[in-house]
Parts: sequence; C-alpha cells; structure tokens
Amino acid sequence: MRDESTAADQASGSAVATTHSAAGSPIPRAGVPFTSGNLRHVGAPGYGHRGAPSRYGRRNAYAALDLGTNNCRLLIAEPASHGFRVVDAFSRIVRLGEGLSASDRLSAAAIERTIEALRICRSKMENRSVVRSKVIATEACRLAVNGAEFVEQVRREVGLDLEIVDRQTEAYLAVTGCAALADPAAESVVIFDIGGGSTEIAWLDGAATNPSTDPTLRIRAWDSLPVGVVTLAEKHGGSEVTRMMFEGMVEEVGDLLAPFAIRAAAAATAPYFHLLGTSGTVTTLAAMHLRLVRYERRRVDGLWMTDAEVMEAIEDLLDTRLDQRADNPCIGRDRADLVLAGCAILEAIRRVFPSERLRIADRGLREGLLMNMMREDGVWRQGR
Repeated sequence: MRDESTAADQASGSAVATTHSAAGSPIPRAGVPFTSGNLRHVGAPGYGHRGAPSRYGRRNAYAALDLGTNNCRLLIAEPASHGFRVVDAFSRIVRLGEGLSASDRLSAAAIERTIEALRICRSKMENRSVVRSKVIATEACRLAVNGAEFVEQVRREVGLDLEIVDRQTEAYLAVTGCAALADPAAESVVIFDIGGGSTEIAWLDGAATNPSTDPTLRIRAWDSLPVGVVTLAEKHGGSEVTRMMFEGMVEEVGDLLAPFAIRAAAAATAPYFHLLGTSGTVTTLAAMHLRLVRYERRRVDGLWMTDAEVMEAIEDLLDTRLDQRADNPCIGRDRADLVLAGCAILEAIRRVFPSERLRIADRGLREGLLMNMMREDGVWRQGR
C-alpha cells in the first residue's frame, strides 16, 4: 500500500492529464506463484450507473480504491489506446492503522477519519458515473480484530463494498501496476512497494521485463513483509531519528527480509539488474534529488536514480529535524514522522540487493486494479 499523497492524487473536479500504458503488465502464466485466478473479483463490480453518461459524455469510467494502513487513495480512469487516462484522483492520509500494533483494533478516531475520506471517494465515483470499480483494503484491516466489523460499517454508512485482500493479491497488484517501468534489457528486477503496514517485494525474471518478446509476467519469488512506515515508526519513534535508531530499523527489516533474500539470491547477479520501487518513500527521495519546490508526478514517475544519488537523499533526510521535514512540501506534516522509517525499509532492501540503479514509480495497486478490470472487459480488443 502506498503511503504518499501526490499532486495528481489531490486533483479534484478536473481531468488529470495522465495516461498509463497496459504494456508490461500481463497476466502471469500457470505454474508460477501468481495466476490470473489469484486476483479475486474484489470490490463492487456493478457500482455506479452502467451506461449513464457522465458530465463529460463518457460511459466507461473505472475506479480503483486502495485503503491502506496510512492512506485512502482513489483513481478514476477511462480506457485509452493500449492503456488508460486518469480523469480524477483523490488521496488522504487517514492513518487507519494508528495504534494497531498496541491494541490489535482499529480505533474509533481512525475509523471516523477513514469513513469521511471514503464518503468523498463515493461522491467522486458517482459524479464521474463510474461503471465498474474495485474497492480493497490491505494490512490494517487484515490485522485488526474488528476489521470485518469495520467493513460492515463502511457498507452500511458509505455504501461501498470494501474487500480485504490477502498479501499475495496485494503483491500481485503492486507488480502489475508498475512492471511496465522495468528496463526491457534487464534479465532480473526486484520490485517493492513500501506501505504503511506491510511491504510487498517480488523478483521478476527476464520474461517480465521484455513484454515485446514474451508477453507473460513471470514472478520467480515474492513476499509480503509485516512491516511498513507506520508500524516501524510507532515501534522505534519517528519524530527524531538518530543514526543509531535508523540502523536498528534497518537491521529489523533485514531480518524480516532474510527468507526472501535466500529465495531471490540470484536476482542481483543477472545482467542489467535493477530495483524498481513504488511508495511515498521513493517518490519523496526522488523529489528531494530533483530539488523540487513542490511535488511533480510527471518528473518523478519513471525517474532513474543511481545508488549514490539514493544514498545522498537518505543522508540529507537523516540530517533534518522533524519540523524541517514537515515544512518540506514534498513530505508534509502528515508524513514527517514516517519518511525515515520508509528510508530504513528501502536501505534494508538495497543492502540485500545491491544495484547501481533504482527506478522510481509513482503508481501501484490502483493502477494494477484498473489494468485488470479493463483487461477482463476486453476494452483494448478490436478497437474498443
């Protein structure tokens, strides 16, 4: 689950000029960890008024909503040639999983914040006359003892059929959403998604990175680590992080990463290997590297960073105080206490899988959901 609010996500009431290609994100072949059957038909596929024209005269808007431990994020898009065009987006930090590690329950305050954000999402879906949607929840709802109760409350009060997806589905969606950014020349790629309550990571072999010659997505190994920016920051403290505290977080994540590292040990030795990251952590580091005065998705999504550039950005963050991070427009007050926990997760991955290159993706689960819905509906066949 992504933990970042971007400029595109905050757009409201106007079209967002963003187009995504469907290339590079095909359904996996049988016999690998994921198959098309693993992606359950989630959410409310009949939500909205099928065939009802929107204010823009369109009849084919799709919506994907990802409710994670930290963020509530919505993306509404229309099919385009070989991909889709985003027409509306929304993101709000709700911290649904706040305090979950201590109580095992979603708190009343967190639920209230989340319900408010979900009502906004519902309104946007209605205004855009969405014909099909998928509405998913991830780690916070998976872990909470009152997760099912919360899902029923959302259905009753908001009218959305929220479905809690398992970690395997979440990992598959993250890969599907950003695999198109993998270098076609690479024979091995490790993709990761640092979320609020969990971190998904997968090893793709060469078939996945060269869709022009092999239109299959071969995932050699995957894992979902039970750690994210919210859980790690709550455990170690995210307000003022010393270098010793940072190393402690890196070591903890490294221990959790060890089983996957054994299975994917050969990944980093393949020709043109690189890392591909999607999360608020990596987009923040990219924005800092580019010295952006405000976040610009078009400059961040698809950016290549060298190992030295990533390290320099992390070092710069380690030298900042909480108030400085809060004042940075590419971080903000809501994420100032979380970003260094995310950097610790990233650093653990970088140490296990050394790479000279990291590609930044400002895309993920929602894009994966949209791709799969449109593929299932055959919108790219015969010029539809």
